[in-house]
Amino acid sequence: MCLAVPVRIAALIEGDRAIAEIDGITKEISLALVEGVGVGDYVILHVGYAISRLDEAQAQHTLELLARIGQAGPGAPQ
Repeated sequence: MCLAVPVRIAALIEGDRAIAEIDGITKEISLALVEGVGVGDYVILHVGYAISRLDEAQAQHTLELLARIGQAGPGAPQ
């Protein structure tokens, strides 16, 4: 199964690349598939590529849902 997650753009770097951040973790990603992305914007990240932009409210809602899933997933306290 593949998972795409919302990430915040922390910095733009050369050549359609950016530094993305999620939950304190940063990763260099490609912006080659999306246009008009700036620092502070949210994108959907899939295997190192931003595949679409989304607004902050959508991103926060999705991140909250993912956090709930993580709390209720295998190994979570009962």
